[in-house]
Amino acid sequence: MARLNREAGKSGRPNPQSSGKARPAPRHREQSARAQDKVQQTPQAQQERKLRVLTKGHPAMVDSIAGAVTVKNLDLYYVVASDAQMPVKGEHGFGLYFHDCRFLGGYEMALAGLAPVVLASTAQEGYRALFELTNPELQLEQGQSIPKDELGIRWQRVLDAGQTCVREVMTIQNFGHQACSFPLTLHFRAGFEDIFSVRGLVQDNLGRSEQPAWRGGKLEFVYHGADRLRRTVTVTFSPAPDTRHKTAAEFRIRVPAGDTRTITVTLELTENAEEAEAGHLDQRPAVTLGSLARNLQNSSQQWLEQHTKLTSDSALLNGIMDRSLRDLAVLRSRLGDKEYFAAGVPWFVALFGRDSLIVALEMLAFQPEIAAQTLRLLASYQGWRDDPWREEQPGKIIHELRVGELARAGDVPHAQFYGTVDATPLFLLLLGRHAAWTGDLGLFRELREPVERALGWIAKAGDNHGDGYLKYRSRSEKGLVNQGWKDSGDAIVRADGSLAKPPIALVEVQGYVFAAKRAIADLYERAGEPDRASQLRHEAETLRKRFNRDFWCEEQGIFVLALEAGGRRAEVVSSNPGHALWTGIADEDKGHRSVARLMQDDMFSGWGVRTLSTAERRYNPVGYHLGTVWPHDNALLAAGCRNHGEDEAALRIFTAIAEAAAHFRHQRLPEAMAGFRREDFQAPVHYPVACHPQAWAAGAIPFLVTTCLGLEPDAFAGKLRVVRPRLPDFAKHIALHGLRVGDGSADLEFRRTADGAEVTILRTNGQLSVDVEG
Repeated sequence: MARLNREAGKSGRPNPQSSGKARPAPRHREQSARAQDKVQQTPQAQQERKLRVLTKGHPAMVDSIAGAVTVKNLDLYYVVASDAQMPVKGEHGFGLYFHDCRFLGGYEMALAGLAPVVLASTAQEGYRALFELTNPELQLEQGQSIPKDELGIRWQRVLDAGQTCVREVMTIQNFGHQACSFPLTLHFRAGFEDIFSVRGLVQDNLGRSEQPAWRGGKLEFVYHGADRLRRTVTVTFSPAPDTRHKTAAEFRIRVPAGDTRTITVTLELTENAEEAEAGHLDQRPAVTLGSLARNLQNSSQQWLEQHTKLTSDSALLNGIMDRSLRDLAVLRSRLGDKEYFAAGVPWFVALFGRDSLIVALEMLAFQPEIAAQTLRLLASYQGWRDDPWREEQPGKIIHELRVGELARAGDVPHAQFYGTVDATPLFLLLLGRHAAWTGDLGLFRELREPVERALGWIAKAGDNHGDGYLKYRSRSEKGLVNQGWKDSGDAIVRADGSLAKPPIALVEVQGYVFAAKRAIADLYERAGEPDRASQLRHEAETLRKRFNRDFWCEEQGIFVLALEAGGRRAEVVSSNPGHALWTGIADEDKGHRSVARLMQDDMFSGWGVRTLSTAERRYNPVGYHLGTVWPHDNALLAAGCRNHGEDEAALRIFTAIAEAAAHFRHQRLPEAMAGFRREDFQAPVHYPVACHPQAWAAGAIPFLVTTCLGLEPDAFAGKLRVVRPRLPDFAKHIALHGLRVGDGSADLEFRRTADGAEVTILRTNGQLSVDVEG
């Protein structure tokens, strides 16, 4: 079995470069030639498809996956219902995915024609799922029956990304006093749907499926994609099934009393160029399930050992931190030799500029290495030409990189899609913050050319009226495409509920630009270019003054959501100004008033700050960006509170997000929660199709710890400042071990006091001093 054939890169899949120079991508018209042979569409149909993809109001149009069990190993991931099944029929998001394709979309077990009953399920380790099932009452032939709960069925699934396969073991145990015999049937469906099709944004596949077939005792599904890739699923069984149906395997199970029987199933995925020899399998050494699980556990543990260690007297905080770090270990993905955090399972297992940058920033105090790899990777895909189809412009940082059939065939622009306004300033901001933690100018010097191109794009983008704001306007022929973090088509609204008209300047994006220019100015200063540093600081200060004049709404006591066409203000109360507070762009008095407004009941749900006030016309507690609560949004907002000395508000947010996590499976924070009041249900309400695990949600708690403990690095000076440390109410003691700043490290202990926290410096290593302030 071969993974992506190296020749496949010639038909559209980009290859990351180690330098800061971007490689030109093939034109989408060349890529889509095969697709157009397959599907003839009118211009109107093509435009409608693009609008579904780009102006979505939800991440997916399928049924809820809130209770799904998800496992991931690099680019291979599994999304299964909590009862271990993937329905063979119906529209849903469950499946076995690889490279933006759902290879297997249905997989059901039946005992004498009935579904088993789930007792427990878990995927705590990230790469392995475990289900404990039992039987309903089974009526068999000749009047025989098996009483309910007589059988125990343990179903273990382990993902092996190195072999691009899933290894499964089903162990059937007879707890009864008599031997029992019954049929066990496994049903399969492989549709090879592109991720955009699964999400309901595109309604057809472009390629051709062969009829499923049994070959050499294996069940094989084959799909010939419009992107000239041949994708297969091969299902191998041990022992061999007693009966083979078209897409099902039936076993006649006989288990003596007190004994067990085992069925092993291996799901092998292949993705090869059509020119490759069909059906060719690499010769690979056999791997036992036990040794595979041990190897994966060791790999995950080694990654976790690289992090700053946190311990506390709070079981809640310890549990959430452990879950967050394990989720980020799961979300690690790789392009070439560089790792990054994929945005979230199942919809966004891909490189996302904004998401990957924000989570890398959230994790700087705990694991700074992946930030450098992310920056290098994004620099290698930096825009270099003007391409409206991809929203590409010279100097712009990529938004989303997909490698599925529709992207490779050119039917959607996401093979390299640049539809984001904020990834470019966030790229610069992360570079500056990374340098503050590491004290290393080497990465800045390496990426000097991409930095200048990014600054050049910011200077030009959307500023047709000379007001100095970074704006966006979709370059599609019709329809509104939002390009900030609230990127659903209905997210940016006016007070009357209508949609804002582009070009749009978002409140938080101006803050990102301000902070980015100040951070990069410091690096130019240290690199011996004071004139360039002075220029950037002057631009940042000019932006700050103009911003506080134009975005402030005195009547609402908070900054507006955005400026739209003609300078008109979208005067709604939203969470976006919290990001601006974090960047430092807000005047002090306006910052204090904004915090007070954000913490009022119409914004603060009890589980965190909502994306939109309940008083607004478009408020919807389950609107993707219109009233939900997002952990990462709240983490940045809490940092904004701290930036303006509003420590109690920051701690209130920290406590709310942590207590919300306690209600989710494995204490895993999802992408978003519904915006209902805490007192309504006494538990957070699931957002139906939220990603879990999700990267910047997993990074929220580490960032809240960094923020509330007041960790401010100056690695160039060999110093760590601890400014006004505060602990949340649910923790009296927190210790950090191996906190790295530059070439040094420190072990610190924090204890909550009546008026703040006391800090004990347990140990420092290398040339590092720790200064405690307030």
